[in-house]
Amino acid sequence: MSSEKITIIDLSMPIENFNYTSFPAEITYWDHEEGARTLARPLGLSPDDFPDGIGLAWESFNGITHMATHLDAPWHFGPTSEGKPSKTIDQIPLEWCYSDGVRLDMRHRGRGESISVADVESALKKIDYSIKPLDIVLMWTDGDKHFHQPDYGEVSPGVSAEATLYLIDKGVKIIGTDSYGFDMGFGEMGKAYKAGDKKALWPGHFAGRTKEYCHIEAMGNLDKLPQPYGFKLSVFPVKVAKGSAGWARAVAIFEK
Repeated sequence: MSSEKITIIDLSMPIENFNYTSFPAEITYWDHEEGARTLARPLGLSPDDFPDGIGLAWESFNGITHMATHLDAPWHFGPTSEGKPSKTIDQIPLEWCYSDGVRLDMRHRGRGESISVADVESALKKIDYSIKPLDIVLMWTDGDKHFHQPDYGEVSPGVSAEATLYLIDKGVKIIGTDSYGFDMGFGEMGKAYKAGDKKALWPGHFAGRTKEYCHIEAMGNLDKLPQPYGFKLSVFPVKVAKGSAGWARAVAIFEK
């Protein structure tokens, strides 16, 4: 979307009938004809009573909150954060979810690798940017280009605990990625753990038990951003009561 004053770029992936690695989504669609038949019954009417014989369309959904573009709350990471009860998604301060965005190029990292503090510092140096509190930091891996492909859940790097805590210490509350997940794929984590790395399991997630933050997974179109900063980012989550995550329509907003 664009106008004379603003340009809006969609950074979200869709919720659709799709097997998101281990977690399938199932959407059932009621078209207008079925809507007329269903809505007519409780009214004691016939579908023909509706204009043109058609009613209202709608959908039902069966799936988890951790699919497509979604914001993970501290509750997802563990029952406590910073020694206090972890926030659920409906408790996240909304000011965290609308702030300045900055994109860091991590495309040099790949499957089975971790994004390090050095990677973050190098990416910031390349774009001559200093992190400030409440910046929303985006990890650009191009993982979304594998959406619908069998390797979608495994192909991208994870964000290390050290890099996560480094950004949190600078006042960052939300970190995003265009990978399927914030940590490397399930298979890669499993291999690393079995090879002797006892810190291999969800290190970026579990960093949230030490210091409070959120991350947004399965974003898309980070390559469409015309510049790495100088835009607002909106990642407001759906208000799922007591939820560990909420789907988000992530958009970048550029003002001329």
